[in-house]
Amino acid sequence: MPDFIGRGIVSGVMRFAVLGSGSGGNAAVVECGGLRLMIDAGLSAKQLSLRLGQVGIDPASLDGILLTHEHGDHVRGLKVFLKQNPVPVFTTQATARVVRESGIEGGIWKFFEAGQMFAIGGISVETFAIQHDAVDPVGFVVGHETQRLGFLSDAGFVTRSMTERLRGLHGIFVEANYDEALLEADTKRPWSIKQRISSRHGHLSNSQVAELIRDIAHPALGRVVLGHLSSDCNTPDIILSRLRACLSETGHGHVDLHCACQDEPTAWFEL
Repeated sequence: MPDFIGRGIVSGVMRFAVLGSGSGGNAAVVECGGLRLMIDAGLSAKQLSLRLGQVGIDPASLDGILLTHEHGDHVRGLKVFLKQNPVPVFTTQATARVVRESGIEGGIWKFFEAGQMFAIGGISVETFAIQHDAVDPVGFVVGHETQRLGFLSDAGFVTRSMTERLRGLHGIFVEANYDEALLEADTKRPWSIKQRISSRHGHLSNSQVAELIRDIAHPALGRVVLGHLSSDCNTPDIILSRLRACLSETGHGHVDLHCACQDEPTAWFEL
């Protein structure tokens, strides 16, 4: 397991905050033992810096940026942000190639293959391939010896291998993009767009998320944060109600649920 950033063993409280999540841009930050990682950079550089400041993080103090994939709502602010803060960017070579072809440069690029595990200081990062209409999209499990956080953004389908990677976690961020009935009834989107959204390479529905959480819930899972909710085809009330019922049925009503939004960062969530 390569150690991209040399540092001693990291321990103590692990926490994360979502800086913003939705079709307008996505980014989150994870902190443990003084080590700080941002996951995706889909907000403008100005908003990334502003929202990092709102949760008490100096952008220059980041130890790296993890990229899930190359779509604009996940890399929009990267070019300017890297000029201001030339921190390492961790991604697959295929994703980096597409990102760089779009004109995003700067920073120090470090590559991994989907499915590889690597270390950034004392933090381990497990990666896994996901289903989405991007060149080489991945999810992450970030953690150390006592706490582990799963991060599953845009995905159209949850495979068995993805479910296995997300077992035994203490917290998870997962997209809950649409409610099936609301998407079907939506009059703003043409049929072709609805088909893309609901395809195996599109986005996750409330039913898919509920099935995933039902499969992986366990006594030590303390928090589930939902993101990338469609403003037209989902609501926090719908998905939260669905998951509360699911968790209650399986004896895991202790799990704290929260929906991240597009316009402001969440509070810090401790694991």
